[in-house]
Amino acid sequence: MSRPFVFEYAVVRAVPRVERGECVNIGVVLYCHVRDFLAVSVHVDAARLRALDPGVDVDGVTAAAVALQRTCEGEGPAGETSLGQRFRWLTAPRSTVVQAGPAHSGLTDDPKAELERLLTALVR
Repeated sequence: MSRPFVFEYAVVRAVPRVERGECVNIGVVLYCHVRDFLAVSVHVDAARLRALDPGVDVDGVTAAAVALQRTCEGEGPAGETSLGQRFRWLTAPRSTVVQAGPAHSGLTDDPKAELERLLTALVR
């Protein structure tokens, strides 16, 4: 039996009207140093977003979420940084329509499966 590894994760949320502070969870970013793993999984539910703001730019929210995925994969300047640096950048506090919540930690044998479990539990 393998021993579990420490991982960190943050929920990615959409805040259609930043001034109101209401949010919808749209994804999870997960980092596991020991397994050299960083990924974000996203599920944008347009109906839930429109419940907070009927005029929300769903395509813009989706594009921002895809940009997070590209950063995880090391596209652009992110490619010159470590996975840990990318995770810290992705989870840094910001006042934008797409932002990460606080980072949490846990233990897992399989970071990829854990990411899917968290997406199902916290987003879908």
